[in-house]
Amino acid sequence: MKYFKLVYLSIFSGVISILSFFNIIYSYYFNLYLNLNTYIFTFFISLFITVIFYYTKNNDDKKTTIYEKILTILLGYFLLPLIISIPFYFSIYNLTFVNSYFEAISGFTSTGFTIFVNIKHIDQSLILWRSSAQWVGGLYFLFSIVLLIDIFDNSFKKSLTNFISFNKAETLKQSFKIFILYSTITFLIFVSLNILNIRSFNSLNLAMSIISSGGFLPTNNLSNILLNNSQIIIFSLLMLTSFFSIFLSYNLIFIKNRNIDFLNEDLHLLFYFLFLLIIFFIFFNFDNNFSELLLSLTSSISNIGFSLNNNSPNMTFAFLILVIIGGSFFSTSSGIRFLKIYSLFKFSINEILSYSKPKNIYLNKHLFSKNFFQLNEIYKYFLSLIIFIISILFLSSLLTISGINFERSFKLSILTLMNTVNSSMYGLDEFNFYDLHFFTKYYLILFMIIGRVELLTLLIISKKFLFKS
Repeated sequence: MKYFKLVYLSIFSGVISILSFFNIIYSYYFNLYLNLNTYIFTFFISLFITVIFYYTKNNDDKKTTIYEKILTILLGYFLLPLIISIPFYFSIYNLTFVNSYFEAISGFTSTGFTIFVNIKHIDQSLILWRSSAQWVGGLYFLFSIVLLIDIFDNSFKKSLTNFISFNKAETLKQSFKIFILYSTITFLIFVSLNILNIRSFNSLNLAMSIISSGGFLPTNNLSNILLNNSQIIIFSLLMLTSFFSIFLSYNLIFIKNRNIDFLNEDLHLLFYFLFLLIIFFIFFNFDNNFSELLLSLTSSISNIGFSLNNNSPNMTFAFLILVIIGGSFFSTSSGIRFLKIYSLFKFSINEILSYSKPKNIYLNKHLFSKNFFQLNEIYKYFLSLIIFIISILFLSSLLTISGINFERSFKLSILTLMNTVNSSMYGLDEFNFYDLHFFTKYYLILFMIIGRVELLTLLIISKKFLFKS
């Protein structure tokens, strides 16, 4: 274990122990004793792992390599959900280990696939635990980006920092800032939903889902919670918090002391969102149900996937494209990332124009930045697109072999890799994960993790072999 910085995993094991303690308090306060012992069990196990990991960490002063960091993060994506799965496995619902681990992985990766058919029959404390799994998973994802900041391209680094690389002090500083912003935004979402007269229990669960780009709902249908247009519109705008960078509010407040590059990606995303808003309002607002259309739009671009179960099937392809594009680099959303696709598109257009009009000069730079994107960055963007296509084809083939028809397999593959919940706007709201073969569940577990860490691992491995110069 000397190759791993176990102190990193001990921190998140400690966070899980704190969340399990809150669940114990919640269960006692509301007299929910059905699954109480499972949270007590989880609390002591996670606390024990926290202590063991912390005191067996590697004390060597040798600098941790990027590969050791990647292995640490990958280990966390497999190990931490094992702890999270304990309340599912020992609950009164007689779940198998595979189903318990599937639910835990789905929450931790902020995907939202669930083996529960009827949420109404689940104990409230277990519903809260599902949402907590999403919350800690979103935080883990953001911390992982900071830990692996060295592998990212300069155009993405500039949205966060002027440092080329982080030392230990700067890593701790940025991580603490993320934790404060992440917790504060979660609380503000919770307060906003309460102001909308949404039940406090639902508000708390939805707040943890929104900030983490998760897909778990506290009820069977979102339409049971959002009852009027005002609630739908505000809820839709709140989902944008996981579309834009988590540092957006911080950068806006301290913009005088910051480089405008820190807002580069968010400005692009703002114009992208406004463009989509206009297009959807003009061309797709058939039944004057724009509030519902707005919810589907913001839910897709933020990779959350919530819908009101009344979407037109002819819009499925458009929503899947938005899911693939995704949101900000430094948000909890998944996707290929808009800035990458925009950079690839602009570079390709400039290359075509340079051959047709060789006397003209075409600049490969973003609209709101003075920095040019480099050719090696374009190569990696293209490589990430190729990896995504190969992953979709491979997972679709596995799911088709498992007995799922091709259309559903293809849609499910996209949602799995983009960590987006299956809902009516993708035509998969009635999909039953409980009855899937256990091998199929393991496929989905693996690719849910790949979808969360692909850009953090496969690109650096590819860089090692393909970009040695």
